[in-house]
Amino acid sequence: MTIVVTGGAGFIGSNFILDWLALSDEAVINIDKLTYAGNLENLQSLTGHNGHVFVRSDIGDTETVGELLRTHKPRAVVNFAAESHVDRSIHGPADFIETNVVGTFRLLEAVKSYWTELSDADKQAFRFLHVSTDEVYGTLSPTDDAFRETNRYEPNSPYSASKAASDHLVRAYHHTYGLPVLTTNCSNNYGPYHFPEKLIPLCIHNALSGKPLPIYGDGQQIRDWLYVKDHCSAIRRVLDAGQLGETYNIGGWNEKANLEVVETLCTILDELSPRKDRVSYAQQITFVKDRPGHDRRYAIDATKIERELGWKPAETFETGIRKTVQWYLDNQTWVGNVTSGAYQNWVGQQYGA
Repeated sequence: MTIVVTGGAGFIGSNFILDWLALSDEAVINIDKLTYAGNLENLQSLTGHNGHVFVRSDIGDTETVGELLRTHKPRAVVNFAAESHVDRSIHGPADFIETNVVGTFRLLEAVKSYWTELSDADKQAFRFLHVSTDEVYGTLSPTDDAFRETNRYEPNSPYSASKAASDHLVRAYHHTYGLPVLTTNCSNNYGPYHFPEKLIPLCIHNALSGKPLPIYGDGQQIRDWLYVKDHCSAIRRVLDAGQLGETYNIGGWNEKANLEVVETLCTILDELSPRKDRVSYAQQITFVKDRPGHDRRYAIDATKIERELGWKPAETFETGIRKTVQWYLDNQTWVGNVTSGAYQNWVGQQYGA
C-alpha cells in the first residue's frame, strides 16, 4: 500500500511523513516543488529509506502527477502543498493564487482522472485529504464562540482567500464528481522544522542571534496554538475514519496572545540557554507597525473531531513549546542552513533593519 503526500518537504508535510514512516510500513510518494520553505534537509533521516520516494514536481503539473498516480497506485493523497504565509501573500498574492487555487484545481483534475479508472473496490477505499486553515473563517471578537465547521467563510487576506477557494474546489469535486474527499482546517502550528518566518521560530532564532523580537502592533492578536505532531496524528485519524465530504477542525485548545507566546519563549530560553549577560531575552522584544488587515483572533472548536473520531491533542502549549525551543537549540545547523541568503533580505523588508 502507498500514499501520496504533496508538499512533503515543508514544515507540516515533513513532520507528517516522518511520523507516518515511524508508525507504518506503508510507503510515501512525496511530491514537492521545493520553494523557499520546502527543505529536503527536514527528511535527511530518511536517506536510503525504501518507504520514501521523493519527486520534485509542482502539484499544478497534471501530467507528472497523473503519471505518478498511475505508476504507484496510491490509496490516498494527502495535500499539504500550499503557499502559507500571510505576510508574503500581502506583498505578492500571485504565487498564492497560482499554487493554492490553480494548483489545487489541477491536482484535483489529476486525482479525479486516476480515481475514475480504479476498480469499484479501490474507488471506495480511496481518499483525497485536503489540509487547510482556520483563517478561511475570518476573524473573531474576544467574546465570539470559537470557529466551528459550520462557520461562514470570511477570509481577510490573499492567503486565506486562496485557501478558501481551494476548500470550495475540493467540496465541489466531491458533490459534482463523487470524489471521496476529506478536509481539515487547523489552527496555528508550531514545532520542529518550522521555517523561521512565522512568529515562534522567528523569535527563537532572533533571540539567540541577539536581534529584536518583532511583535506586530500591540501583540494582543490571539491564536489557537497546535503542536505539529498533534496535527499529524489528527490527520492520520481523519484519513482512517473521517466521513466522506466532511470537514474537521483541528485545534490545540490553546488560545494565546502573540505577546504572551513570545514572553513564554523568552522565559524558556532564559532557563535553557541564558544570555551571557544574564539579562532576559524579553529585553529584545520590539513592537513594530502592524501588518495590513491583521485578524485579531482565531480560535478552533475541535469538539467534532473528538466526538466523532476520538481525537484530542496530546500536548498542552506548555509541553509543546518547551519541546519546540529545545529542538531549535539542538538543531542550530539546520537553522543556519535555512536562514542564509534570501531569508535575510526578506526579514529586513518585512520588519525593518
